[in-house]
Amino acid sequence: MDRALAIDIGGTKFETAVVGFDGVISDRRRCDSTGSTDGEELWQRLVSLVDGIDVNGLSVCGVGAGGPMRRGGIGVSPLNIPVWRDFPLHERLSGLTGLPTHIDNDAKALALGEAWKGAAVGETDFIGMVVSTGVGGGIVLDGRLLDGADANAGHIGHVVVEPDGTELPDHVQGVLEAEASGTAISFRTGKPPAEADADEIRRVGTMVGRGIGSVANLLDLKLAVVAGSVALGYGEPFFAAAQAEIDRVARLQHSTGTVIRAAALGADGPLVGAAAVGFRGIGHDVGVR
Repeated sequence: MDRALAIDIGGTKFETAVVGFDGVISDRRRCDSTGSTDGEELWQRLVSLVDGIDVNGLSVCGVGAGGPMRRGGIGVSPLNIPVWRDFPLHERLSGLTGLPTHIDNDAKALALGEAWKGAAVGETDFIGMVVSTGVGGGIVLDGRLLDGADANAGHIGHVVVEPDGTELPDHVQGVLEAEASGTAISFRTGKPPAEADADEIRRVGTMVGRGIGSVANLLDLKLAVVAGSVALGYGEPFFAAAQAEIDRVARLQHSTGTVIRAAALGADGPLVGAAAVGFRGIGHDVGVR
């Protein structure tokens, strides 16, 4: 059975594991990715995780990383990792592991993972979203994951949903990430996202639903699969508010009936998605072209 080294590059953590083509995760490791003031020091944190995994017998290294990036991870510039700007992640990882290495945006990886082993199995048209430290998306249309000119398609977090909304530093005022991300919630409330009150949770869900409804109108799709610590942590009140706003916004003949669905892979999603990036890169069928 093929196995992949899966790596999740996030704004608050790095995580690695071995993932089989059956989706089973083993040898899972993680470390904090916050607080670094030096890109090389942060790279060494990732090296320490990868060095602990025996890569002999693995087929591929698959990576989901915060964006934006240059195609294939030749240079990555995660918005929530300011010490990495055009960081040569592909070159570094392929040199470190000796494995064929494939890198994509973490939310696109989530979409792949959910199409492969999660809540979007068999679906040919949907948006996968991560609502966590940031907000990202990956779009599948006609059974194909959209890439765009430099593989950054799907950045729903930077679509304006509230023009007079939150002025989150380093963001355009009122974009979805400035309204619904964990970073924005903390900025707006002065508290950790987990301590948000009912009104804030409802507001966050509404903003996410507004973004999804607009995408449904634009791209003729009827499903959003949503993951991330904010969305899954807030649970039913978040999803109910989001669905209500989708129903209000998505009212064209082709978008009426669009639904939001919680991602099925939960905390495993980033690693399963990263593995899917790798397996897809070497030509394996993960449900999406």
